[in-house]
Amino acid sequence: MPPTANPPAFDPEDPLGLDDLLSSEDLDIRKTVRGWAADRVLPRVADWYETGELPEVRELARELGALGALGMSLEGYGCAGASAVQYGLACLELEAADSGIRSLVSVQGSLAMYAIHRFGSEEQKQHWLPRMAAGEVIGCFGLTEPDHGSDPAGMRTRARRDGTDWVLSGRKMWITNGSVAGVAVVWAGTDDGVRGFLVPADAPGFSAPEIKHKWSLRASVTSELVLDDVRLPADAVLPGVTGLRGPLSCLGHARYGIVWGAMGAARTCFETAVDYARSREQFGRPIGGFQLTQAKLADMALELHKGILLAHHLGRRMDAGRIRPEQVSFGKLNNTREALEICRTARTILGANGISLEYPVMRHATNLESVLTYEGTVEMHQLVLGKALTGLDAFR
Repeated sequence: MPPTANPPAFDPEDPLGLDDLLSSEDLDIRKTVRGWAADRVLPRVADWYETGELPEVRELARELGALGALGMSLEGYGCAGASAVQYGLACLELEAADSGIRSLVSVQGSLAMYAIHRFGSEEQKQHWLPRMAAGEVIGCFGLTEPDHGSDPAGMRTRARRDGTDWVLSGRKMWITNGSVAGVAVVWAGTDDGVRGFLVPADAPGFSAPEIKHKWSLRASVTSELVLDDVRLPADAVLPGVTGLRGPLSCLGHARYGIVWGAMGAARTCFETAVDYARSREQFGRPIGGFQLTQAKLADMALELHKGILLAHHLGRRMDAGRIRPEQVSFGKLNNTREALEICRTARTILGANGISLEYPVMRHATNLESVLTYEGTVEMHQLVLGKALTGLDAFR
């Protein structure tokens, strides 16, 4: 064994030394995104959450475009061409501020832009991607329907031929960015199978009413998409894919960002709990000096940094072109579930203060209730892994 006479000092913020896995460029990207979030999001997000609005969404999108955070891991067309790990670090820092901000970036880049980049024609890519990368055009992704969430094969939205045109009819639900999008990537059933369509927001028959009265992701735009005989030209269809393989591959890319992002929310709640435990006094001393509190903090730190290590491992596999959908399910299932438990434990350390918007804990906990569900529920990812482990299909 090599000598360890002078090991580095223990760093409570990086107890496993995971920063050693990052390059100087990785660290610079993380610092930049963290600084932007601290300046632009953290001073305002509690108010946005309380009012249930994201009034600066278009300005934020342009700023995120200037950072290179939109379509960050895509190549060309104004995209940054960053590594999967670098994109993951950005997701972590954005969700450390608020899940709604990370969702804005994920839906823009990993769903809408990714679909166009992977399955679109060259003309479609040239028309949409540079403006979306700059944040000048916001995109959304229409797959989930009111009666079909975990089972997209049952979708009722249809696209029929009428001469050389397509005519789309149906509804999509729980669509992030929908009411502010300039283009919607809408998946619809056709006589040949599921196809993707690029629907401009100004197309006659298309509307995107915002969904109100949410108790989660309140600092985020969530909408319904209504398609009432929307007529589109022949070149509105994404030519590169037919079938559910198209939207599901996009979801896999977005789920990867969630693996990192959930740990950002968890990190904020953990750090809040540590700071609170050091300063909050009961029975004549800080509560961080009591064994039960230290046990909670130790368990939170274990799950937080194991989750970050898992995210990093999956990022390296993605960069090497070796990641499988089952592995993304592994990460999404573990990290969202553990992040929510970290938030809940942090709430117990803060006591009554844990439910106040003066602290970020309850905001992150309620946001993570949505993150736990979207891009595949806990049960769906359990079944993905169960099938992979046994070879037996329990979905039906």
